[in-house]
Amino acid sequence: MKNKNILIILFLFVVMAQLFVPSQMIYNQEDILNTGKIVKFQCEPIDPNDPFRGKYITLNFKEEGIKVKNLKEWNRNETIFAKIETAKDGFAKIKSISRTEPTDNSIYLKLKIDYIADYDYEHKIYLDFPFDRFYMNENKAKTAETVYAESTIDTTKIAYALVATKNGEAVIKDVLIDNISIKELAKAKNNSNK
Repeated sequence: MKNKNILIILFLFVVMAQLFVPSQMIYNQEDILNTGKIVKFQCEPIDPNDPFRGKYITLNFKEEGIKVKNLKEWNRNETIFAKIETAKDGFAKIKSISRTEPTDNSIYLKLKIDYIADYDYEHKIYLDFPFDRFYMNENKAKTAETVYAESTIDTTKIAYALVATKNGEAVIKDVLIDNISIKELAKAKNNSNK
């Protein structure tokens, strides 16, 4: 009887642990969205022939690279902290990078160095943004990707992601084209195709 009670307790512990981990991940994402600071990262064109890889839009950002004084001090895949500021145009810009987490009240992201470009024409560190996919309802995702690709080709349109940031973490809140949510644009395009 004692062994049976121990097995039941262990089983309940395993069940609770399996529920806790995904619940904690969902809670952390929602906490960032609800209480984080919002910044706008301007998108840039992607190859319009890039295949649709699931139920999300693939995003590229203009602000993925930063010039630094000494490229040799940095290493690929190194974890860094990027301080973010809002430029006059309203979009997020990387102000600086550091190996230490900021202690002031600034907006920052914990990122990895994707690669270092040390060429005759370019001397930059490129960062790996963890928010390069915007997940959507599967019925709207394909249309939304088409709308997004068309907007990044059209130089008169401005595409950007609203990103919530908190303690170095980031979650995409929405993708907008000319200040209109991609969800609304996809819905309108679907309705016009009927």
